[in-house]
Amino acid sequence: MTKPSQIAFLFDVFGTCVDWRTTVTNEMHRRAPSTMSVAEWGDFAQEWRNSYKVFTKSRAEDSALPMKSIDQHHFDSLQELLAAWRLQDLWSAEELQDISLVWHRLDRWTDSEKGIEYFNGLGWSCTLSNGNASLLRDLRSHARLDFTHLFGAEDFGTFKPNKAVYLGAVDKLGLSPSQCFMVAAHLADLKAAKGCGYRTIYVERPLEEDWDGHQIEEAKAAGFVDLWVTANEDGFLAAVDRLKTEGLV
Repeated sequence: MTKPSQIAFLFDVFGTCVDWRTTVTNEMHRRAPSTMSVAEWGDFAQEWRNSYKVFTKSRAEDSALPMKSIDQHHFDSLQELLAAWRLQDLWSAEELQDISLVWHRLDRWTDSEKGIEYFNGLGWSCTLSNGNASLLRDLRSHARLDFTHLFGAEDFGTFKPNKAVYLGAVDKLGLSPSQCFMVAAHLADLKAAKGCGYRTIYVERPLEEDWDGHQIEEAKAAGFVDLWVTANEDGFLAAVDRLKTEGLV
């Protein structure tokens, strides 16, 4: 692989590049507006997202657990959640399949499209996501995110935060970890990447951080985030500007 640059930016996708919460909530409410309120469908969407976190973390920690694609997990967990909420008869099997693929149609944050274009002026831009390949291809197209490379769980046989994902991407790019920046809205992701030798960029996004206030302050003190973009700044656009003005690239 010929290197056009000695720097790569590897992006978490769900929550960092795209606004899953608004898209999924609106999709569910649009399909069943009289069943629950927007706020209630928002709670449902959060539970669906939480099931993804439990699934990926468990597989990252225990390779003996069976693997399946995120698409399959989303379909299976959707059915389980609907049953738990006593909504199992709301949609047909065909409708359920289409709803489960809403994760292929997530809308981007307002700064993401232009921001990734600007990142491409500095080096490679790559997904480093737990999503499967077809999901990432569809998101790149739907959200108009011009990534130069797409890396997902299928490439590494496990999920973040397993080290095999971060180091596997470095190997595929032919770079060293210090030539790679992890860009994410989740401190746990960045802590794992830093442990593999990456540099790190934290971009605050609404309601995305799982850590509480005390843990966030500890993260700031620990110093494993090299560039911290606050919610008051302009996301990826601010990140690119500060990378240059602060001499990080």
